[in-house]
Amino acid sequence: MSIKENNLDVAKNQSFFNSKNYHFFNKLRAFLAIVRREWTIYVRYPSWVVALLIWPVLFPLMYIFNGKAFAGPDQTGVAVFASYTGTTNYVGFIALGSLLYMWINWVLWSFGSFLRNEQVRGTLESNWLAPMPRVLLLAGAGVTSCIQQGFILVISLLQFYLVLGIKMVGDPLQVLLVFILTVPTVYGLGFLFASLVIWAKEVDVMVVLVRGVIMIFCGISFPLAVMPDWMQTIAKFIPMTYAIRAFRIAYLTNQGLKAISGDLIILAIFGIILLLLGLIAFRWTETLVRKKGTLGVY
Repeated sequence: MSIKENNLDVAKNQSFFNSKNYHFFNKLRAFLAIVRREWTIYVRYPSWVVALLIWPVLFPLMYIFNGKAFAGPDQTGVAVFASYTGTTNYVGFIALGSLLYMWINWVLWSFGSFLRNEQVRGTLESNWLAPMPRVLLLAGAGVTSCIQQGFILVISLLQFYLVLGIKMVGDPLQVLLVFILTVPTVYGLGFLFASLVIWAKEVDVMVVLVRGVIMIFCGISFPLAVMPDWMQTIAKFIPMTYAIRAFRIAYLTNQGLKAISGDLIILAIFGIILLLLGLIAFRWTETLVRKKGTLGVY
């Protein structure tokens, strides 16, 4: 090979390594490394997995037993429940609402406090200095969390069938569609909470507040129709109201896609808005801590 040909090969290699494709490849490697690390940490502690597999069945039992008590020995109260909800399956109604509530709670705690955990481990500042977009740190954790929680949701639904006798009446594809359209909303909230951690160094109070609002206003264990009018008005501005209602209809009935289409559209709008707000908040707090130099401050 002549010197001229060798120089041409070197120039081609340099043009590739300086190209946008190469930078994208590096970002992808960093993203996948974060996903792998978070998954490794997750499976390193089997007790976490065991707890998350047991809790979805235990948690709704207290509400289900209350429902059995209110229904009465002859189940006369079930007719009243059906007049509010359109279904006599109050066990499934409560269990599915509790499952979505627990999923949201898990995401807000784990994904929302991801950067705080990095800070406690002493790795946040070093990762922050890596030559990659900071948002990839959250994106990698978000993908890992989505895989984890998706797996647990499937196992939980199987447990509901085996332990509580809750059968899927509707179309599984519609159930999956509800879940997919709920993901952007939940993780948009996760981005907002992660931004709060960078700024306030603490997320516990806000997580407790938000999950309390969801439990009260979104009808986790009771139909929205029993709430006062002013509470039902507030519930219309909370995206989880539509997610829980659509999930129940898709899972417990065969009313079809038309019955949940309105909820799905609203969920999609909420998802776009919350994801954008989450990214904007993260960018703003990133700039703020860089100016103040408070990233490593506890």
